Amino acid sequence: MVMGSLPEQVDLAVIGGGVGGYVAAIRASQLGLNVALVEKNKMGGHCLNYACIPSKTLIKIANTFYDAQHSQKFGISVQGATIDPKVMLKWRTDVSAKLENGVNSLCSLNQIEIVKGTGTFLNSTTLQLTNGTSLDFKKALIATGSEPTTIPGFEFAGNVIDYKQALSLEFIPKSMVIVGAGYVAVEIGTLYAKFGTKVSIVARTDVLSRFDRDAVSLVKARMQELGVKIYLNATPTSHDHNSVTLGSGEKLEADLIVVAVGLRPYTMGLGLENTKVKIDGKGFVQVDNQMRTADQNIFAIGDVVGEPMLAHKAMRQGVIAGEVAAGQNSSYDNIVVPAVIFSDPEIAIAGTVEEGKGITVTKFPLSALGRSVALDTTRGFVKIASDEHQMVKGVEIVSDEASSMISEAALAIEMGATLEDIASTIHPHPTYSEAIQEAAEAALGRPLHFFYPKKK
Repeated sequence: MVMGSLPEQVDLAVIGGGVGGYVAAIRASQLGLNVALVEKNKMGGHCLNYACIPSKTLIKIANTFYDAQHSQKFGISVQGATIDPKVMLKWRTDVSAKLENGVNSLCSLNQIEIVKGTGTFLNSTTLQLTNGTSLDFKKALIATGSEPTTIPGFEFAGNVIDYKQALSLEFIPKSMVIVGAGYVAVEIGTLYAKFGTKVSIVARTDVLSRFDRDAVSLVKARMQELGVKIYLNATPTSHDHNSVTLGSGEKLEADLIVVAVGLRPYTMGLGLENTKVKIDGKGFVQVDNQMRTADQNIFAIGDVVGEPMLAHKAMRQGVIAGEVAAGQNSSYDNIVVPAVIFSDPEIAIAGTVEEGKGITVTKFPLSALGRSVALDTTRGFVKIASDEHQMVKGVEIVSDEASSMISEAALAIEMGATLEDIASTIHPHPTYSEAIQEAAEAALGRPLHFFYPKKK
């Protein structure tokens, strides 16, 4: 395809240039399709520009700043450590810009036409573009992602902001109230607490209510050590320029109020009513295991098709959609989608670690791991779940570097690995990943570095 000159009809039109959309476009182009990608803002979408990458960048900076002031136990004493939030923001935005430029370059090298603006379906074969022209397609892919939800009385305006704005501040707020207690709230709350912000979290029920309480209890304890105030079973009723009032009548100091109560699929203005695409009661686009909608010309992937609303799921689905659009018989049949919370310590999980019929769960504490003892990071554990045939069914890791370790667990489950497969695989020493091997050894009844009383 000649860049800058759309043909009369493209093989695949992708709506949304986030991590799922551009991956699908690249895969389809690799397979010989001519592809146009419609993106209204920045390539890489929310993940690259406003969420995943920015938050992890700021978490690293916050950890470095905090550790500089709290490493006396290692013989390190730093006096008068300061942080320049404007320099910090420049680094964070430069990182996103560098990655966005990389995505643009990849699309160019793969001869993908990028169209700036939005696209609306006129029918099942035509998009109306913002620039006033239309684009005919053989296949189309909806990869429009999601947007933050709000709650009545706390609409985004003034000092009420969403997670994107919270990750784009050029100052360190003195106080912050976070409405919501999911992983976004935990990550943002923890990083700002390490910068010295007085953070309060208002939870409708509990922090990370969908996650294993053993893991969450460690994260909550650490947040409270950092000075984060957690209000459980609480409801915010009103706010002004410097406070939030709870249903109990208590007022919380708040220079900024971050509403982090979830995401909703972004389908506004797509013109889906002009196609055969169907959505469910929650607004998600319905798809089959080949990422096809009810309209056989149109695919959908990522957040817009439902939980889990994670970037790496969108990437995998993007690959599948690109291949199916090119005529391959691919399908989204992954057994697990690993999830990570970049808390302190990190929580990572693949599969499930709940006791049940035929399922046994074994826990190995980091207090028995050499690397953790050496670095004073013993707050954590590895749980491994297996069935009666010793097949690995789930792994949960609470540890520094859990985000890097969980891929071993995901691979093990996808490949049908057994406890013996993990236990007999040599893991390098001293590393955090040894804890997975140790948990497998313990599950097999032959623990090496932790004593488990014999079951009666």
